[in-house]
Amino acid sequence: MTASDQSAILLVPYVWIGDFVRCHSVVRLIKSRTPDRAVDVLSSKLCAPLLDYMPGVRKGVVFDIPRRQAALRLNFGLAKILRDEHYGKAIITSRKWKAALAPALAGIPERVGFIGEWRYGLLTDIRHGEKDLPRMIDQCAVLALPCDEQRQQDWPLPQLVVPEEEVAAWRAKNGLTNEARKVVALCPGAVGPGKRWPEASYAELARRLAGEGFAVWVLGGPGEKDIARVITGDGKFARDLTGDDLRNAILALASADAAVSNDSGLLHVVAAIGTPAVGLFGPTSAWHWAPLNPIAATIEAPWRDESRDVTKRTTEDIPVEQVFRATLNAL
Repeated sequence: MTASDQSAILLVPYVWIGDFVRCHSVVRLIKSRTPDRAVDVLSSKLCAPLLDYMPGVRKGVVFDIPRRQAALRLNFGLAKILRDEHYGKAIITSRKWKAALAPALAGIPERVGFIGEWRYGLLTDIRHGEKDLPRMIDQCAVLALPCDEQRQQDWPLPQLVVPEEEVAAWRAKNGLTNEARKVVALCPGAVGPGKRWPEASYAELARRLAGEGFAVWVLGGPGEKDIARVITGDGKFARDLTGDDLRNAILALASADAAVSNDSGLLHVVAAIGTPAVGLFGPTSAWHWAPLNPIAATIEAPWRDESRDVTKRTTEDIPVEQVFRATLNAL
């Protein structure tokens, strides 16, 4: 056995929130096969709070590289950090050329990834057949397997384990310690046209849930502040808990009794926590993009024509009544 057989492994995941959560399956797969090897994860500042709740992760290497830029100076800086850690292996899930650059500059001896953007010289273990694996999780997870095992399997599910004492402290900080009602968290954010259930629909859902005696929280980033104002009815039907710290949303979702979310990163977060969730899908396939963890209900928008083209669907066509009933069932 060589020294590299016991050296730490660096996982370079996608850094969108949902994809970052999905890549915890890769961490669990690595640990199931090589339990004695430490696993570190390269992370953006946005996703970094998730690492504190992912079993099997030794630590995160938090470093932001701007999108759509070569950022060579930053990559050299990241490479120095990685070199000092003496990693024996890097698993690079992203197919982008830039994702493999810093691990290569750092001289990590084993660098595994798909050929992607012609990454000859950047990878030492170049994989092919990415297009034969239709789901992103399959494309990511097979990289943790030897070449001769590169096939779709039932992967370990992502996990986010949030300590009860952290949830209690978060409730106290936000004046929610005495909230005795059951809580429904609403996650109205999403990236891409047709994926956001209309704010008017969320507002109607909040009004109906409040009328049934439930507490309603609206979660999301700074970009959802205006939407939250509409949904909450200026505080009449729900509470605005949006903010710029992902940890706030993690703790809120761990504290809630159920959640309703568009096809977004927070749907993956709540599913990995285990809080019952209702997921809303429009122009994206739930088979491809829903969380790996089971959720209480998956609601897909109806087809708009006989072509059954998923890209033509929109969450606007999902009725409030259907989501309301699914939420009550989740509770």
